[in-house]
Amino acid sequence: MPLTTTTEMFKRAYEEGYAVGAFNVNNMEIVQGITEAAQELNAPLILQVSAGARKYANHTYLMKLVEAAVAETSIPIALHLDHGADFDICKSCIDGGFTSVMIDGSHHSFEDNIALTKRVVEYAHSKGVTVEGELGQLSGVEDDVNVSEADASYTRPSEVEEFVGSTGVDSLAIAIGTSHGAFKFKPGQKPQLRFDILEEITQLLPGFPIVLHGSSSVPQNFLEEINKYGGDMPGAIGIPEEMLRQAAKSAVCKINIDSDIRMAMTAVIRKHFALNPSHFDPRQYLAPARQAVKDMVAHKISNVLGCDGKA
Repeated sequence: MPLTTTTEMFKRAYEEGYAVGAFNVNNMEIVQGITEAAQELNAPLILQVSAGARKYANHTYLMKLVEAAVAETSIPIALHLDHGADFDICKSCIDGGFTSVMIDGSHHSFEDNIALTKRVVEYAHSKGVTVEGELGQLSGVEDDVNVSEADASYTRPSEVEEFVGSTGVDSLAIAIGTSHGAFKFKPGQKPQLRFDILEEITQLLPGFPIVLHGSSSVPQNFLEEINKYGGDMPGAIGIPEEMLRQAAKSAVCKINIDSDIRMAMTAVIRKHFALNPSHFDPRQYLAPARQAVKDMVAHKISNVLGCDGKA
């Protein structure tokens, strides 16, 4: 099955009340772990590449890894650019084989965001590629995205109809209380998503697919493993999974997952070296790291997204 766009994925997800996982990839083991889990659970899949991943792994290498994943599976897979900062990187990914791109103009004025997003949409649609836009800004740090709490802002429902109508985007990332990175909240601070904003947007844009970024929710056992074997991450508190399950049953058709994977890999690799300090063969520690990715993705698909069996 060739790479697909997100159009049919999101249509079915909206109608049946689940979300598709968009998992960030950086190397072979991550791609393998993600796709093996999705294949075994018969789940649709979005492989997501950030600008940082392209710099790290090289566009050509990533494309070949994705081609291998497509050849080894029978599930629908879309290849998506995460947080495209400008027209040029979106164009490069569109021309380079991506089937979906995100143009993040949320740091611009509303008018400039519309203009930039519309330009990307016009080019992408001419090539059969879908586009995700963004309104509102999430706080936190992830790759090239760095927004302070002071600069973060919720999505304004009053702007969504004009934005979608003026740009022609295929999906919309909104800010309702999630944030990038593993360190989302201060000790004692209670995570809370603004479902009232999500509901208002859903009413304004019936049937339109919504996206959540910054939705990591690292299981406690992984944090315990990291801290046990040399880490110090007591404040790594994510979005409660029950909140994400609630979002997935509404208009949210795509949930981004990245930090969870990084934390899972880190926990297993730290444990491996703590127990096997003389090992030096990368296969000895990357094999369990790949399994950790697979286990994490399987957990998210089955227990958070609800997209198992939906391929």
